[in-house]
Amino acid sequence: MLLTNAHVISPGFEKENASVLIENGRIIAIGNESSGDLDLGGKLLLPGFIDIHSHGADGADVCDASVDSLEHIARTKLKEGVTTWLPTTLTQPQDRLIEVVQAISNWVDSAPLNVPGMHLEGPFINREQAGAQNPQYVRLPDINELRTLHEIFPALILSLAPEVPGGYDLIREAAAMGITPSAAHTKADYHCIMSAVGYGLKHLTHFGNAMTGLHHREIGTVGAGLLEDCLRLELIADGIHLAPEMLELIFSKVPRENIMLITDSVSSSWQPDGETTLGGLDVVIKDGIARLKSNGALAGSTLRYPLGLKLIQEITNEPLGDLVATTSWNQARSLGLVDLGKIEPGFIADLVVLNDEFEVERTFVRGQ
Repeated sequence: MLLTNAHVISPGFEKENASVLIENGRIIAIGNESSGDLDLGGKLLLPGFIDIHSHGADGADVCDASVDSLEHIARTKLKEGVTTWLPTTLTQPQDRLIEVVQAISNWVDSAPLNVPGMHLEGPFINREQAGAQNPQYVRLPDINELRTLHEIFPALILSLAPEVPGGYDLIREAAAMGITPSAAHTKADYHCIMSAVGYGLKHLTHFGNAMTGLHHREIGTVGAGLLEDCLRLELIADGIHLAPEMLELIFSKVPRENIMLITDSVSSSWQPDGETTLGGLDVVIKDGIARLKSNGALAGSTLRYPLGLKLIQEITNEPLGDLVATTSWNQARSLGLVDLGKIEPGFIADLVVLNDEFEVERTFVRGQ
């Protein structure tokens, strides 16, 4: 397949009126051909988005433990331009998590997008920072439980609270298993986070949310993320989970290579206002914002992936070429996903076509 008249934007590379030749699911060449199989009409051509934190979409949840739900989420994420997805779990009982992970394993070979692993969010978090996670199922770190789940289907990220008893040991063991440890739903102070880094902590989950904030005498987990270049930050760029001013602050302080845009989308995304559930908790969607019915806490997001990138560009006024790595390349490098995240010869042809309003016109997975 030869794509023509594309405005290619990739980390470190931008070219208008470009052609992209695809063979056997890979990019073979980028050139100036004017006629080919598909004329993109000058629209934006970006690397396919990599969403490393997403629980669900359009009424379906990973924790449904259903192949049909996983397929529906994947098809919906494709409509957002997401070509690589880590199905993300919630804090649930151990037997339920086993069912959830088994469902992922049973489905993955037929998945319509790339699913190189999963993201385990919880259950080893701090109950006092549970947020929209169900505190009833929070428990202390258990390496045997982690191994059991990882053996059924590989985890690429484990989100946990490093300060809970056994947290450091679990971080060390997870890192040794090839799992990226990430701090989440945590009351850790700055020194605890930096100690955890010594054990293998690398990410901060949905940065700014359900973690210790910035204070002038204790800069907390948020301060560590702003100050320390050894940490990569997940950002929910919906203007709700993080105020626009906070997003502006993050982009003014944190190196671009340490920022990874996520959706943290739940089953409420792509849904109208109304009532639903999340991990057994009642949720109300109002004005497109999902909150727990019990206390009004944010309950995941309804963000569609390209709208996060659109908001970041509006806030920072930076060219897309400076921001596009936050949607793909940074995630790929962080998790060791080879040949993903760029539009370059030799890379897998995972691509998304956007119009000027950041609406998805086409999504390609391995050239299809």
